[in-house]
Amino acid sequence: MERNRLFWGSRRGMLELDLILLPFLENIYPDLPQDDKERYWELLECEDQDMYAWFINRENPQNPNLQRIVDIVRANTGLQKNT
Repeated sequence: MERNRLFWGSRRGMLELDLILLPFLENIYPDLPQDDKERYWELLECEDQDMYAWFINRENPQNPNLQRIVDIVRANTGLQKNT
């Protein structure tokens, strides 16, 4: 997916998601393996409320592919779950 489309797809209706996804896109996404990049594209098709709940550890996605990319985002944006 071209960078411009990724940028606009990562701009969401919630400021909180913009603050998570845009730095992730800039700093982490370029070095992801292709499979994880494709998972990110799939993530961008999800609803904002779902993504926000996943990122703040309120819920987890049922889809294992989405869970993997959510875990990567959490680990690289300071949103990992404290145990």
